[in-house]
Amino acid sequence: MSVTLKDVAELAGVSRSAVSRTFTEGASVSAKTRKKVEKAADSLGYQPNALASSLTTGRTKLIGLVANNFHNPFFLQVFDLFTRGLQDRGLRPLLVNLSEETDPMNSVRLLRQYSVDGVIVASSTLSPDFAHAFRDAGVPVVHSFGRFAASPRVHIVGIDNAECGRMAARTLIDRGYERVAFLGGPESATSTQDRIAGFLEVLDRHPEIDVSHSFASNYSFDAGRVEMTKLLMTDPAEAYFCGDDVIAIGALSAAQSAGLRVPQDVGLIGLNDMEMTRWENINLTTIHQPIPQIIQSSIELVIAMLNGDHTTPEARLYPCEIVERGTLRALA
Repeated sequence: MSVTLKDVAELAGVSRSAVSRTFTEGASVSAKTRKKVEKAADSLGYQPNALASSLTTGRTKLIGLVANNFHNPFFLQVFDLFTRGLQDRGLRPLLVNLSEETDPMNSVRLLRQYSVDGVIVASSTLSPDFAHAFRDAGVPVVHSFGRFAASPRVHIVGIDNAECGRMAARTLIDRGYERVAFLGGPESATSTQDRIAGFLEVLDRHPEIDVSHSFASNYSFDAGRVEMTKLLMTDPAEAYFCGDDVIAIGALSAAQSAGLRVPQDVGLIGLNDMEMTRWENINLTTIHQPIPQIIQSSIELVIAMLNGDHTTPEARLYPCEIVERGTLRALA
C-alpha cells in the first residue's frame, strides 16, 4: 500500500498539518519540525501528492504547452527544451495538440478543465487569436515563435521573420543567382507572410533578378517534396529560399529524385537549423534560429507573470544568422 501523509505524521511525531505545511511551498514550519518530517518521509519513501497540494495552495503548477504542427521534427527539439525547462523549475507541462483547431475558445475551455496556471502557445502558424483568447480569459500567456508586434497584446518571444527573408534574399544575390524563388509553408501562416515579405522587399530593388513564389500545404517533409516536384515540372528557379528546414529537406529529396545535383543544378536555403540539417546526406545551408534562448525567455516570462510581475506585454526578438553548409553555390 502507498505511504500516506498520516503515516509520515505518526512516524515523525507531528500533526498531519505539520507534514502538509512541510511540503507546501511558502508555508510556515519550524526548521526542527521540517527536519523530523523530511527524515520520516525519506525512511518511508513518501512522495507528496501534487494534486492534493494544489487544493491547499490554489496552484496546480500546470503550464499548458499549446502547439499544432506535429509533422515537423523541428518541434521535437522545442518540446524537449520546453518540457525539461518547465520541469526543472518545478512546473508541470501539459502538452495540447491543436492541429486542425480553428476556434480559440475551444482551447481555452479545454485547458480550463485542467486549471492550468499559465499557457505557452508554441507555434508560428496558430493565429494570434489563440494567445489573445487566453489573455482575455485571464490566463497568463506567452506566445513563443509568435508574430512580432510593436504594441503586443500578449508577451511574444521569437525572431524577426521579415528580416530572415531579407537575409535569405541577400545571400542568394551575393551568390549571383539570376532566377530565385520563395518556397514557403502555409500561405495563411503569419511566419510565411513575414518571410516572403522580407524576401521580396530586398529583391524588389534588383529588377535584373527573376523572382517567383509558391507555398507548401504545411510545414512538413511531404509538403515540401510535393510542391518542389510540381515546380521542377515547369521552369524551375536556380535557387529557393524554403521558409523552413523540413520543407527544404523535402525539396532536396524531390530535386535528387529528379536527377538534379544540389547545389550545382539547384540551390536551397532553409530556416531553423534543426539537428538533421547537419547530417552529411543533407548538409543544408540554413538560417539559425536561437531556439534555447527563445524557450528560456518564454519560461522566464510565464513564471514572472505567475509571480505577479511582467504584466505589461512585451515583444522579445532574438537575432538569427546564416549557417553555411553545402546546398548553395559558393560566393561569386
